Amino acid sequence: MRRNLDGLLFPRSVAVVGASATPGKVGHALFANVVNFPGPVYAVNPKHTEIMGKPCVPTVSDLPEPVDLAVIVIPAEGVVEVLRECGEKGIKNAVVISAGFKECGVEGAKREQELVRVAEEYGLNVVGPNVLGIISTRVGLNATFAPRGALPGHIAFVSQSGAFCTSVLDWAWKERLGFSHFVSLGNKAVLNECDFLLAFAEDPETRVIVAYLEGIQDGPRFMEIAREVTREKPIVVLKAGRAEAGARAVSSHTGTMAGADHAYDAAFRQCGVIRARTVEELFDFAYILSRQPLPKGRRIGIVTNAGGAGVMAADAAEWEGLTVAQLSPKTVRELAEKVPKEAAIHNPVDVVGHATLEQYQAAVDLVLADPNVDLGVALSAPHPILRFSDLARVVAQAQKRTGKPMSVSFMAGDLGEEAQEILRDAGIPSFFDPARAVRSLAVLAKYAGIRQRPKGEPERFSVDREKARRVLAEARSKGRVRLGLEGAEILSAYGIPFARGGLARTAEEAGRIAEEIGKTVALKIVSPDITHKTEVGGVRLNVAPKDAAAVAWELLRACKTRFPEAVIDGVYVQEMLPPGREVILGMVRDPTFGPLLMFGLGGIYVEVLRDVAFAVAPLSRAEAEELVDLIRGKKLLYGVRGQPAVDVKGLVDVILRVSQMVTENPEILELDLNPILCYPERVVAVDVRLTVAEEEK
Repeated sequence: MRRNLDGLLFPRSVAVVGASATPGKVGHALFANVVNFPGPVYAVNPKHTEIMGKPCVPTVSDLPEPVDLAVIVIPAEGVVEVLRECGEKGIKNAVVISAGFKECGVEGAKREQELVRVAEEYGLNVVGPNVLGIISTRVGLNATFAPRGALPGHIAFVSQSGAFCTSVLDWAWKERLGFSHFVSLGNKAVLNECDFLLAFAEDPETRVIVAYLEGIQDGPRFMEIAREVTREKPIVVLKAGRAEAGARAVSSHTGTMAGADHAYDAAFRQCGVIRARTVEELFDFAYILSRQPLPKGRRIGIVTNAGGAGVMAADAAEWEGLTVAQLSPKTVRELAEKVPKEAAIHNPVDVVGHATLEQYQAAVDLVLADPNVDLGVALSAPHPILRFSDLARVVAQAQKRTGKPMSVSFMAGDLGEEAQEILRDAGIPSFFDPARAVRSLAVLAKYAGIRQRPKGEPERFSVDREKARRVLAEARSKGRVRLGLEGAEILSAYGIPFARGGLARTAEEAGRIAEEIGKTVALKIVSPDITHKTEVGGVRLNVAPKDAAAVAWELLRACKTRFPEAVIDGVYVQEMLPPGREVILGMVRDPTFGPLLMFGLGGIYVEVLRDVAFAVAPLSRAEAEELVDLIRGKKLLYGVRGQPAVDVKGLVDVILRVSQMVTENPEILELDLNPILCYPERVVAVDVRLTVAEEEK
């Protein structure tokens, strides 16, 4: 449900509970910022009747009106009672600056639980606790204790770190970077990133949403909201803590390879969130997305008067997934007429170091106007005659005429204030590094692609869900949390093709099953206590049906001798299949986002090269197709060097059926289908391992 945060982000009146007249106290620094708010401002402090020229009352109950926003900066022990007073007074929005909650141990956690209970009782929107505060330049509010506020702009920023907020605010003044809203999330006891995504999405002055997050509380809700928001506005996230959070016992390839960061990467990709790897990228991306138009394609035009810079830009374009545009014959002819004869007139266009300003301008104008160019980068090195301010003016004018996005890399230590001002007014980002300039343009192309993606719904097949639930219930009733080939019944319930076979309890039964199959078989020991069957001699391949009973007897005897304590359920007799392209498909249940699917090539590709990709279920068909295309070895599936392509559509169907299976059965904690054999005409799973919860979820 969307919360109404208008009174929080656009308040008409503010009260600061704990405002102080004593310099050096947080309550003083915060109130000194709040007093500049253009609407009614009140201090709440029993020791004063007036602070900084504003009326001061003893308690929240004594306020002459129920203000839109209460900012609380008192010792943690008194916060809950003040929130209760706010609720009784009819105040619906609060920012709790105070620390001393769950970040401080058991007592603080209890205090935070009580804060949440009171907020729910009175329907309060609470930011925090343990925050720097909030800023809304739209209404002239700075409710933080930061030394500097924020310039007006079109970037809405949320951060889980208060210290990072103060650093960003200080740096943003130097860079002249402006914000529409600036929110410190703190402990996220009541309001979290999802609430602000929804609010910022509806703010017409916010063009880009930027976040520094250390974790997400409700992964599925975040994805649902972000999918919708990113169709209208870009979301850029710097997610800290890339290492696996917490230890988890795993028993599958998927569980071993999957980590929290893989889940975040997959979730962000699927819902259109742009992930920044560094603080530098976070604000490079935010700036260009808020100031430059989106391109129609990925073809970049490069103009330089320094050859090396052009080569670096071309390299960066390839790294970032852009295409160095092929200029039209008309553009090439006109360039030859207007630039020095020594110039390189095929993209990258190098007008060489002695080019005049008019020649540089002609190159920029012609390249950017070319119909084969979607976006452009202008490069320059320090020049004894050309001034950076003149070059900046040339670029700004060309960008304005064509409406195509641009960035620049004038490779100098100091461009001069005039050049910087010209570029800032045009919204054109400037960097020393050509690769950084290209990377910022690439994010525009990436977001343009995100907006154009078709909206797909998770695919659903007609399945026998009750059969699957019976098998899972039976396993739990026997205390079985790890299932091997006996889990094939669950796959069959979801229409996932599995090699023909059956479980034999005795050697004689193994012989009968082999005769029914009527072709060479494989025999595999079935035991919850023997995980890696091949490594311990628990598998026999290429067994003739007539020999199956004898081989099964020997297999059972050998395993019972070697593992006397192991529970052995029997032998799985399975048809031998011809060699095919091997892939692995697995799932591990991520604590934040839920079922995380892993797909990759099998055999050495998964063991050694780890050529795998991840996606959060449930998947649409487009997402399942993308999962296949994400692996480096995808050409092996589509056919290479005379080898036929495999049944990719059938493989995608298997991925979608597994997606549905693990979504509808949350008690499945881990899954490995390894290998799945892929042929030109069909796809067949050969082995399965499942880990299930001890109790139904």
